[in-house]
Amino acid sequence: MNDTQFIDKYFLEMESIIKSISRKEIGDIIDALFAAWKQNRQVFIMGNGGSASTATHFVCDLAKCTVIEGKKRFKVIGLTDNIPLMSALINDNGFENLFSEQLKNLMQPHDVVIGISVHGGSGSDKAGAWSQNLLKAMQLAKDNKAVTIGFSGFDGGAMKTLADMCVVIPYDSTPHVESFHLALEHLICNCLAEKIKAS
Repeated sequence: MNDTQFIDKYFLEMESIIKSISRKEIGDIIDALFAAWKQNRQVFIMGNGGSASTATHFVCDLAKCTVIEGKKRFKVIGLTDNIPLMSALINDNGFENLFSEQLKNLMQPHDVVIGISVHGGSGSDKAGAWSQNLLKAMQLAKDNKAVTIGFSGFDGGAMKTLADMCVVIPYDSTPHVESFHLALEHLICNCLAEKIKAS
């Protein structure tokens, strides 16, 4: 396969994914975040690896790109961004408690916890099962009456059933899933900005 063929194949795959993503799940997530904004709830976002960078990007956009003059702002916190705290928690409490320990400091009932994971907690590698720290934090959130939102891929993994709402990119390719998670956070933040402006 030459470069042009690879590019065409990749773009065709992206087109097919667009048609298969649940519009209802995206709409439910927008509604949940808009409700959090109206009720002055906090939003926490987390992910591992490439999904950690998407989580940070989402925090940035939700905090900045939804700002409308004269309107209140989102209270959004990234659980992937305080490196000294993260390394201390991993060192003392283990990687599986990285996000749940941070939520114990800050989370209140009816806040929103967003987890981003390519496989949604299914699959494993040398260190064991993937994204168990996300699932543990989401379970803690549910146990404490917070709203849980998932962004997953492949078959959705455990996150699909654990989260109150979860948009799944139904495709078995990490680059495709990560690309669409980033596109979805842009879509969601832009839609929220319009809703806030109109409110």
